Amino acid sequence: MDIIFLHDFKAKTLIGIYPWERIVPQTIQIDLEIALPTSRACQSDNIADALDYALIVEKINEILATHHFSLLEALAEHIAQTVLTEFQSPWIKVSVAKLGIIRGVKKLGVRIERTSNAISDIRSHMSVVKS
Repeated sequence: MDIIFLHDFKAKTLIGIYPWERIVPQTIQIDLEIALPTSRACQSDNIADALDYALIVEKINEILATHHFSLLEALAEHIAQTVLTEFQSPWIKVSVAKLGIIRGVKKLGVRIERTSNAISDIRSHMSVVKS
């Protein structure tokens, strides 16, 4: 499996459960590891066969600008599902951390892994529940 990565992406966003967290942007750090849908880019050396890092960063910035999440877990899940569906990745690992939020702790956060199979499992479960 071929994997691209994006490490130490930092951005300010509104995130958290406390009232002040809904008005004061906090710095978060995002790390991604994304499996490529194919290994074609390794042979072709053509961007059309690869995932475009810039588009992924643009999409994350869009999510951060347009959504408010109470939990890091929810933000990580949203990023994971977006990359899996919009970029056709078969697997992703997402880490999201708040920086310097608790005295004596450099960063704290969550790391999740998801597969595209999990998306179809969730969708099929949801259709059974609706029936």
